[in-house]
Amino acid sequence: MYPESDDLNDYLVSDAIVDWQTPAVREKALELAGALPDDVARARCLYEWVRDAIPHSADAGHEIVTCTASEVLHHGTGICFAKSHLLAALFRAVGIPAGFCYQVLRMDPPVDNEPVLHGLNAIYLAAFDRWLRLDARGNTNGINAQFGIGREQLAFAMDPAADEFIYEAIFAAPVPSVVTRLKKYATRSELWLDLPQSL
Repeated sequence: MYPESDDLNDYLVSDAIVDWQTPAVREKALELAGALPDDVARARCLYEWVRDAIPHSADAGHEIVTCTASEVLHHGTGICFAKSHLLAALFRAVGIPAGFCYQVLRMDPPVDNEPVLHGLNAIYLAAFDRWLRLDARGNTNGINAQFGIGREQLAFAMDPAADEFIYEAIFAAPVPSVVTRLKKYATRSELWLDLPQSL
């Protein structure tokens, strides 16, 4: 796992998608984690909140497609990519560098066993001088993703025999193929037929 940029400031940017300077996003980050004593406590709090309090749209049966961090916060739902946008924004709002990672799976949802791209995050914790991957997709249907310093526990295990893998790069911004699809479709049912299969 490696960052695409060596400049941590690139992982603190507020932009059109990771819009953490939007007042509602910044205020939510400070409300949740502002009083906590260190980055580890803040990171765990924000991660668990997005994982547990913002349901994955498919799990909740929501058809709305959200993309930007502020949209996800406002509507209270999103698919994996959208949830990763909100989580990165919350991290960045409290000064924790956060990026984007992508995993190729043959599940969630199964689409005729075709591969599907899955989105998650990585954060840099200065106390450990390293990056950690975190997956806030949501713990339903047997998923048990956790915040872990010593041991990575993501939502989905990988089966290399099925050509499942995680891209090693930590991107500073969401990849265009993801953003384009989230912006293109009005309903999740439409989006589900055209999920990205790879980067």
